[in-house]
Amino acid sequence: MSAQELLKSAEDHMQKAVERLHKEFQTIRTGRPSPHVLDKIEVEYYGTMNPIKGLGNISIQDGRTIMIQPYDKGSLKAIEQAIQKSDLGVNPNNDGSVIRLSFPSLTEDRRKELVKMVGKLAEEFRVTVRNARRDCDQNMKKLKGTISEDEIKKHGDSLQKLTDKYIKDIDKTLKDKEEELMEI
Repeated sequence: MSAQELLKSAEDHMQKAVERLHKEFQTIRTGRPSPHVLDKIEVEYYGTMNPIKGLGNISIQDGRTIMIQPYDKGSLKAIEQAIQKSDLGVNPNNDGSVIRLSFPSLTEDRRKELVKMVGKLAEEFRVTVRNARRDCDQNMKKLKGTISEDEIKKHGDSLQKLTDKYIKDIDKTLKDKEEELMEI
């Protein structure tokens, strides 16, 4: 593998880490509901695990309520049970045709707890980006002899700039999520 291919591979890993962080942050409940909070919840339906969004329409009914309208009314009970077992922290209201999830306002303590949680999550993804840099750097050093020391150093500088860019993206995403969580 050439030095350019190693850099491209490292950048792909870093970019995927940032994209996964965005998806993880979408599933964390803030002061207002989002259909993405249901992304991690799977429902056992006819013997297989399915995401809720695959079993019905999900919509925001008002500023604090998510409504799930299943394609098959027979899945209502299974969806309701999956939500109750999840760490979402809301009780589903099943009226026989739709499920409504009413989200109360977050308490100050819960907001602070969520801020700590997203901070830890962001750090995990920073480590992922740094690991991609380390792996690429080690593989670059293995190219010694096929490319010059100066080229290895130049590529190392490019690798560090990539790392800094993606760490900065993670920090901005974290800052935005913290602001969203602390918003009343």
